[in-house]
Amino acid sequence: MQLRYSFRLYPDTGRQTALAKAFGCARVVFNDAVRAREDARRAGAAFPAVGELSKKLITEAKRTGERCWLGEVSVVVLQQSLRDAEAAYRTFFASLKGARKGPRVGAPRFKSRKDSRQSIRFTANARWSVTGGGRLNLPKIGAVKVKWSRTLPTRPSSVTVIKDAAGRYFASFVIDADPHADAAAMPDSDQTVGIDLGLTHFAVLDDGTKIDSPRFLRRAEKKLKKAQRELSRKQKGSKNREKARLKVARAHAHVADARREFHHQLSTKLIRENQAIGVEDLAVKGLARTRLARSVHDAGWSQFVAMLEYKAVRYGRTLVKIGRFEPTSQTCSACGVKDGPKPLHIREWTCTACGRVHDRDHNAAKNVKTAAGPAVAACGAQVRPGIVPAQRNEAGSHGFSPNPVPRSGTATDEKARILGLQPEEQVKSSRAG
Repeated sequence: MQLRYSFRLYPDTGRQTALAKAFGCARVVFNDAVRAREDARRAGAAFPAVGELSKKLITEAKRTGERCWLGEVSVVVLQQSLRDAEAAYRTFFASLKGARKGPRVGAPRFKSRKDSRQSIRFTANARWSVTGGGRLNLPKIGAVKVKWSRTLPTRPSSVTVIKDAAGRYFASFVIDADPHADAAAMPDSDQTVGIDLGLTHFAVLDDGTKIDSPRFLRRAEKKLKKAQRELSRKQKGSKNREKARLKVARAHAHVADARREFHHQLSTKLIRENQAIGVEDLAVKGLARTRLARSVHDAGWSQFVAMLEYKAVRYGRTLVKIGRFEPTSQTCSACGVKDGPKPLHIREWTCTACGRVHDRDHNAAKNVKTAAGPAVAACGAQVRPGIVPAQRNEAGSHGFSPNPVPRSGTATDEKARILGLQPEEQVKSSRAG
């Protein structure tokens, strides 16, 4: 299993200029590859092979006056950009044929220097290294200062240098996780848990534990609105507008980082304490088209469940997704009788069969755990996602580093079960949006 370990970079002015050249050259080669494929398609000819494109767009292009500056950057960066274009076309064709799961993917598009994210990748044959002083030495760029927040467990196979919309630089290392070390870090547990996700409370566990929703975006709205108003008043193309844009991007990055950290801490805690986890398969895209779209996006359920998926695979846990149409909020967790749909404002209800009084969310979490029980017993192992994404800020323990550095039901009932809001809270949230 491959994972990503990301560290903040602090390049000086000269290194920033060299990185900008590398970003631009990689972007030009990618666009040339896309243009060559499009020209072949319009002409009805066969698509050029990767080797042919490499010879034409890199080797021969360096000898021309128009593309001679491609020689100023590492050739590995240009070759990896070609591979990215080829991978994008393979994904596109697999999506057209229905061989790829998930939403339909469009054809590759041209990259722009104004894109919010720029990146280049160095593989092992690029001969990048970490110096004795803890700096990342990149070919034709130089040594860049790195903020080592932890040590790498194994030697990385590649490193990707990323510049985000907020102007921050990151080095993302790809490492192969050691299953034995991961198993030792997370010993087996005899506990299981059912989770009911919502908005008033981010998660309610089957034992009655309620985890409040931090609402990072809601708390930062005032600051974001002020920054966005200042941006709208700046003249397009001016330096002041670029400064205002960076201010907005940094505010959004702060919100995203805080949300990601909250998801990592909670998902790691649940994985560490439980051998099997049951969670709902929510229709996030559908809920994101309602009046509560901002609150749904602020909660970040999809990111949280994705973290549970890859951490369950990594540490040998079992994750079971319950169908979104399972009537967990309509069924009595004590006697199993389905009591029918209930309005959104009903947060507690009494079972007509056994007389048990239920908290709506707590009862749903119990039913999620019960529904996950047969699936856990049937599979006997973790449920693997199709592709385990490499997480940028994945939480992990300290380990070995190549160069250690000292540290410094019905639609109404479905909404009621998922959102967990009072009607007046819905109106308040919609007005705030």
